[in-house]
Amino acid sequence: MREIDFIAMPDDDGKRIRTFLKSHGFSSTLITRLKHTENGITKNGVFARTIDTLQAGDVITVHIQSRGHMPAPLKADVEVCYEDEDVLVLNKPPHMPVHESHSHIGDTLSNFVAYHLQGDDNAFRAVYRLDRDTSGLVVVAKHELAAAKLAGCVAKHYDAIVSGIMQPFGTVDLPIARFGDSIIERCVDPNGERSVTHFETLRQYDGYAIIRCVLETGRTHQIRVHMAHIGHPLLGDSLYGGDCSRISRQALHCTDVTFEHPVTGETVHLECPYPDDMQRLL
Repeated sequence: MREIDFIAMPDDDGKRIRTFLKSHGFSSTLITRLKHTENGITKNGVFARTIDTLQAGDVITVHIQSRGHMPAPLKADVEVCYEDEDVLVLNKPPHMPVHESHSHIGDTLSNFVAYHLQGDDNAFRAVYRLDRDTSGLVVVAKHELAAAKLAGCVAKHYDAIVSGIMQPFGTVDLPIARFGDSIIERCVDPNGERSVTHFETLRQYDGYAIIRCVLETGRTHQIRVHMAHIGHPLLGDSLYGGDCSRISRQALHCTDVTFEHPVTGETVHLECPYPDDMQRLL
């Protein structure tokens, strides 16, 4: 169980606890759950109702119970880049899916988290997904409040190694949709969803380049589809026409993340280096 304290400020005078909690990112569902948890909400150490009002200086304490079910634990070589009571950030290796699926049971990042957090009766709450063969930073929330406050609020940079001569900066604003009846493959399609990728060329080599991408939208395979469409497929990306002679998966890495901590409000910025296969390629 996670215990979190909040202090009422002068402009919180007269607010109901429910309104106060909502202003701190609590959903109606989570507030209802706290109401049905023994001492789920206390004011100055005494049981409190969500309709009770506040005065400046009151200490509101919430007790968030772990809820959910973890998959089977997996001991694996996964780097923990950051961890506290609310957030876990991992450097996902290539060739490892984030979530279990019918074709991947017991060999995913969720299984590693179950191993790492053994003893916690909790759910796996990855704030976003990376493709199985994309490496890099994945932010995992340890409870419902953290998950709600981090959703859609993590700024990410992706580094990719692409073929060809790249311009210094650019934006690809082209809609993406499923390719035919394929479950996996995507393509640029005028009937697809709006998809925007901004990129900067970090270094140009003879015939390929390292680019840094920022996604304005988050479509499946967005960077891979956009780069292939403009004639610069990622090296190793067999699905979208990339050169696979020097690397066995798409050369794509989530290299840094920035987010506001869901409890302290402090800015957290993390970076991680390229994995071995991308470093060898360079």
